[in-house]
Amino acid sequence: MDEALSDAAVQFDTKVSNLEYEVVEKGFEGIMGLAKRPWTLKVYQNPDTIIKSVKKKGGDMFGDEENMVDDKPVSKDGVYYIRHFDSDIALKVVLPIGEGSPVSLGNVLNDLKRPDTSSFDEELIKKLIISGTNGEYEIIGRYTHIPSADAIFVVDIAKDEMNATATITPPSAGGADITPEQIKAALKSQGVVAGISNEKIQALVDSPIYNAPVVVAEANQPVDGRDAYIAYNFETDLSKIRAKEAANGQVDFKELNLIQNVVEGQPLAQKILAERGKAGKTLFGRYLEAKNGKDISLPLGKNVKVDKDGCTILAAMNGQVLLVNDKITVEPIIEYDGINIKTGNVTFLGTVIVKGNVEDGFNIKASGNIEVSGTVGKSKLESDGDIIVSQGVIGRDEGEITCGGTLWAKFIQNTTVNAGENIIVTDSIMNSNVSAQKKIILQGKRAQITGGHLFATETIAAKNIGSDGGGTETVLAVGFDPKAKHRLEELQEMQGNNVKLLDDLELNIATLENMKKIRKSLPKEKEANLEHLIQQKNELTEKSIEYNEEITKIQAHLRELKNVGKVYASGTVYAGVKIYVRDEKEEVRSDTKSVTFYYEEGFVRRGKYEQPSMDDVKGPDGYSSN
Repeated sequence: MDEALSDAAVQFDTKVSNLEYEVVEKGFEGIMGLAKRPWTLKVYQNPDTIIKSVKKKGGDMFGDEENMVDDKPVSKDGVYYIRHFDSDIALKVVLPIGEGSPVSLGNVLNDLKRPDTSSFDEELIKKLIISGTNGEYEIIGRYTHIPSADAIFVVDIAKDEMNATATITPPSAGGADITPEQIKAALKSQGVVAGISNEKIQALVDSPIYNAPVVVAEANQPVDGRDAYIAYNFETDLSKIRAKEAANGQVDFKELNLIQNVVEGQPLAQKILAERGKAGKTLFGRYLEAKNGKDISLPLGKNVKVDKDGCTILAAMNGQVLLVNDKITVEPIIEYDGINIKTGNVTFLGTVIVKGNVEDGFNIKASGNIEVSGTVGKSKLESDGDIIVSQGVIGRDEGEITCGGTLWAKFIQNTTVNAGENIIVTDSIMNSNVSAQKKIILQGKRAQITGGHLFATETIAAKNIGSDGGGTETVLAVGFDPKAKHRLEELQEMQGNNVKLLDDLELNIATLENMKKIRKSLPKEKEANLEHLIQQKNELTEKSIEYNEEITKIQAHLRELKNVGKVYASGTVYAGVKIYVRDEKEEVRSDTKSVTFYYEEGFVRRGKYEQPSMDDVKGPDGYSSN
């Protein structure tokens, strides 16, 4: 929000303190990079600060501050009214607006030329035409008043006391017009205490309607309170959800945007409380009751909760928010028949179940598990939990699978796989780069590893490893943490670059400092450059210390791994296979059967085949049966 206000201040060329704003939608940081929602503000400049800044610059663009409502140009002609009150002639002048025409002096003088006019002040009239009368009548002359010719009026009160009308009979020659005070006095004399309309009375006096009843007072109508309602923070009409547009304006049909992800604690909707009704009054002050708005219950479905305020509905878990039978529900599991052009890519804060296949080019990202009953093609699957592929994965050298837990699959071909725990395969792994933080286990009838690079901290176990004739390179590595080792290599590379930069900086600094010693001072540019170089050196030194600390930690972690790692093959390990245990390499020169590779005294040793321990490898939980 602070960033948005700072940007707005730049746009308005003013200070943040001169801005006012309304929060249209609160932002949310999201989880796992998902469900992020930016802050949306409506920002505008305080009108007082605008006026002050214009006045400082000598501007007059606002005119009367109190009337600064609409800057659209409006033009209206000036108007005037001549009325006869008692023995006086009165004039009311309304000035023109914009490019409207002023009141014509000639028209006013013509209207004053009546037989009963005694005198009028033409100079005063000229002045009032120029300055206006401020909504009041000004006396400009006298006339011969005949009281018997005065206009008369009758005030009628409706039986239900809801309105009052005045019916005026026009004055005869020499008679006076009705004044606003006369109408108000007549209303009060009949007991009217509420609803007298000064505007309606003034309009009737200015432009009289004769011999017809005109409303001059109305009761204060009761206003019923608004019913309570639910303000939703998500789209309840799914037909309005649209595919995302790319930067060039083209619609990306893989990003159909069909799922509305929410995270635990996220506000989903709010009940806007019912309003109390506002009572009214009849003309005689009798109370008119108003209805209060009706309350409603909160539409609570599954996996939602109510906030402390009793009105805000929050998500009780991660998932997709839906309106099911008019109740707000968060579903932690979403099911599809298949992932394809109809569904687009799927990003979901929960578990995704696919009853069919994941077609080439379509991706799934889930914070829970992913379960696929069919096959996975040239796609990207990313899960914080487990991934279960009942058939197999055919990545065509572009497929990627990443999971925080364990991957189960029938086979894996030409795919990059990274698992936070284990990888369990029943058939084969072919030409793939596969990494597991714990174990890679192939345990079916075939259980074949052919080609590719496989890394596991604890165990790699299969029936057959490599291929007869050694057609493709097969590399297996155990006994180290692959993520930690990869990070170590990154850090060592960054540290090497850092050292080179520090050497260059120290040389440049030394050159400038020597120059300064000889000359006792440096030109401003070189002095500034020296300060900049010293600052860079300090920053790089701090980074170097941080890198060294992390490198030391990772190296200690790799040395202290309790399980140094083993490779098990119940069938055949073919010639050409390369096996690394910890950092030691063993290249298989001839086919070897029923063997276990392990680390001992700095070498990779071979022993008889042992059955690897599977005690800590649990089967998949599965969701499709639920």
